[in-house]
Amino acid sequence: MSSGFVSSIESLDINIHDTYYVFSLADLNILISVLFAIIGLVYWILLKAHRKLSKWMNLTHIVLTFGGILLIWGMSQLYRESIVEYDFNENLTLAIYSTALIAVVGQLILLAD
Repeated sequence: MSSGFVSSIESLDINIHDTYYVFSLADLNILISVLFAIIGLVYWILLKAHRKLSKWMNLTHIVLTFGGILLIWGMSQLYRESIVEYDFNENLTLAIYSTALIAVVGQLILLAD
């Protein structure tokens, strides 16, 4: 069975020091869908409450959300398999975590709006 663009059999392995976290990509799809549903619900509630949204804060939130996810995906494609490239992968991991942090801060911009 497949959902979206990925097969449900595939998994995502994240290694942090000596611990491996393994996620089914189907579960990750559900998690991302729930995240976007919550964001949409907040926008709908703000619309029904007749709150005027700031255009630049709204645009910043959308760019950080979608741009952050696309940037993280793009950087994850750059991982190298060779053990010689350990420093490159460490720096890439730091860049991915930093981008994820910026995307999370972008979610706070929605609440501040």
